Amino acid sequence: MSGLDGLTREELIALVLKLHETVVSQQAEIAELRATVQVQAERISQLEEEVSKLSGPKAKPGWVKPNAKGTKKTPRKGRLQSFARHNLLATGVQYHAVGKCPDCGMKLTGGSVKWKHQVVDTPVIRVEVTDHLFVERRCGACGKRWTPDAGSVLGEVVVGKRSIGIGLMSLIAYLKTSCRMPIRPIRKLLCSLFGVDISSGEIAELLHAVAKIGQGEYEVLLEKVRGSPVLHGDETGWRENGKNGYLWSFSTPQVRYFTYNHSRGGAVVKEALGDEFAGALVSDFYGGYNIYDGVKQRCWVHYIRDLKALREKHVDNRSVVFWVEGVLAVYWRARDCAKMDLSDIDRCRFRQSFEAKLQRLADPYLKLKNAPQRVLAQRIDRFLGELFTFVQCPEVPSENNAAERAIRPAVIARKVSGGTRSPKGSKTSSVLRSLFETWTLQERNGLAACREMIINANRSSALATG
Repeated sequence: MSGLDGLTREELIALVLKLHETVVSQQAEIAELRATVQVQAERISQLEEEVSKLSGPKAKPGWVKPNAKGTKKTPRKGRLQSFARHNLLATGVQYHAVGKCPDCGMKLTGGSVKWKHQVVDTPVIRVEVTDHLFVERRCGACGKRWTPDAGSVLGEVVVGKRSIGIGLMSLIAYLKTSCRMPIRPIRKLLCSLFGVDISSGEIAELLHAVAKIGQGEYEVLLEKVRGSPVLHGDETGWRENGKNGYLWSFSTPQVRYFTYNHSRGGAVVKEALGDEFAGALVSDFYGGYNIYDGVKQRCWVHYIRDLKALREKHVDNRSVVFWVEGVLAVYWRARDCAKMDLSDIDRCRFRQSFEAKLQRLADPYLKLKNAPQRVLAQRIDRFLGELFTFVQCPEVPSENNAAERAIRPAVIARKVSGGTRSPKGSKTSSVLRSLFETWTLQERNGLAACREMIINANRSSALATG
């Protein structure tokens, strides 16, 4: 029995109506509670945002570089072969065999090689000190006395009357320039490795001597720079005796030329390029390169870096983000166009088209003082004719990476040594850096090339005096 069997029809109808009223009231209460929960959830979300802002990490100073963005690593490609060290050409062989039987003591002979273990090591090297004795001999027929000519005998051994040989001179220049070692560590290395003690002053004089010998090749490098169809220029700070100056770099695919100057003005560019250079000069937006009246290409890598910094700073400003994306889109289309096989007329038309598009993007913000895009828009307006040279001249790159790569070793050397101490030292550093960086660019062994240069200079000097 459910308890409802004894109810009349009227009582059942009344019970159903009462239950219906209860359901309606509960549905209304549930809807109200859901609305309250929604409001509370939104409030909790707001409070969590405020708490995260208050308890979040402190803002970093402007000079602190942000962490590098993580890149998605692709699966490592399987190796086709083992990359263990390959056996080198042996300079000596040692046989190891048991002489007597350990059990019975009988002498063992013959046998075959069971296995081989190759060891690569450096021997303990002591410096070679050679006394060159020049013997005077008398001719029995004419009575004249003869002594060997020192220049012809020692031309491949030493420079002039120095006691330090050409090999050691070349090594010191290589360690100072290519290995970026200061003079004192070079002195310690020579003493511990070869057992030769050379004073810091003598090492400095040897560097000056190598630079003096290489002055001719240094001037040849300048001629090649001036005759190049495309030239990259850049500069970096360099201290001389505690005073600020600048190391200038001018690079081609085969030559790197460095020169030091206290000034960062355009006069240095004019002096380096001279009247002979008539090619395209690729540089950043520094005003010192404006003095050159020929064809110029400004570095898009520098400009893109500034564009991305602007976008990251104003990521919530849609107008800034759209403007940056628009400028980048013009550049990417221009770069794709530069790779096409086009006639000179078509290239000129495309260049004018890209310049017009970029000008239209820049015009609205040129005079708006509060617009975040104003500075970069003004840069477009000022350098518009030097931004798309690479479209019309495909041999000209759109970036100045060659100069950046050329100047980077000098920046590292500056951080290690702090600069130079005298004008003579700055000149020596510029000459040696030009020579060794050029040899590296040409895939030559810098140590061997330096030795060859000194020997050739000795031969030329002997022929001139002979």
